[in-house]
Amino acid sequence: MVHQKKKLVEEVSGWLRIHDDGSVDRTWTGPPEVKFMAEPVPPHEEFKEGVAVRDVTVDEKSGLKVRIYLPQLEPDYTDNNNHNKLPIIVHFHGGGFCVTQADWYMYYHIYSRLARSAPAIVVSVYLRLAPEHRLPAAMDDGFSAVVWLRSLGRGQGSYEPWLDNYGDFNRVFLVGDSSGGNVVHQVAARAGLVDLSPVRLAGGIPIHPGFVRSVRSKSEMEQPESPFLTLDMVDSFLKLALPEGCNKDHPFTRPGGHAAPPLDGLNLPPFLLCVAESDLMRDTQMEYCEAMKEASKDLELLISPGVGHSFYLNKIAVDMDPHTAAQTTALIDGIIEFIKKH
Repeated sequence: MVHQKKKLVEEVSGWLRIHDDGSVDRTWTGPPEVKFMAEPVPPHEEFKEGVAVRDVTVDEKSGLKVRIYLPQLEPDYTDNNNHNKLPIIVHFHGGGFCVTQADWYMYYHIYSRLARSAPAIVVSVYLRLAPEHRLPAAMDDGFSAVVWLRSLGRGQGSYEPWLDNYGDFNRVFLVGDSSGGNVVHQVAARAGLVDLSPVRLAGGIPIHPGFVRSVRSKSEMEQPESPFLTLDMVDSFLKLALPEGCNKDHPFTRPGGHAAPPLDGLNLPPFLLCVAESDLMRDTQMEYCEAMKEASKDLELLISPGVGHSFYLNKIAVDMDPHTAAQTTALIDGIIEFIKKH
């Protein structure tokens, strides 16, 4: 029997290869010195550097999983409101809807830090990836995770001791990196249509969201590309992720655009929009900011000067470059301040 060699039909710079039999290879083939950031971190239920981590299957039928980060607290811990329960941060990872996983080191190093510093319980969702699962799969998974929290809060279904014992279901925040920021908007909009009680969505925090449009923006043409974001990556990933036949003006990538539901009709919680000054998508993120304000939505803006897209996930830059380190601390502090206010 002769085995024909698979033919490569599409490749996205180091991240992803698609073969003629439909198989997808996500083995990292970029610079080897950054490969460690794409390595999975095993869960550890014992506290390491002040955080314990476990993976939980939230839906046996679909296989949807989340990673939960629990910070180690002093026995007599209470927050500013004299609560001994912790806010819950539901995290949606980035990767252009096509790559990365919730257990990758690039997320572990920053979200374990946020869980410890806030302090808060972080629930990071393993989103399904395109092209095997085109959008709205990631949005569906994000919303399913919030519905799972509602079932825990109501005492229905499974028991999750970390969340049941320590989580404040009245203070749930959605946070997303890059394309995960798009998921924040869509999940918040969908959540505004249903009764989530006792869960209360207290805020949405899109960090450098993947908001684009079919016509290139000025920042896309002028800002320098980075290892985490090139125009080729944006175009290639969205071609694989958006519903068949759709372009970048789709509501999933342009939620403030003409094809999207009017923002003033959405029931959204307060938002903190985080923008990097040197992000290729800065201009379209700012267009979203203006559209939200025109719709009289409660939105704060946090701009990180002199850094590019997802700078805080780049552990090498955070460790080696004082400016990146300082801006990462400022970003985390800004997120914590927003959480404490709501």
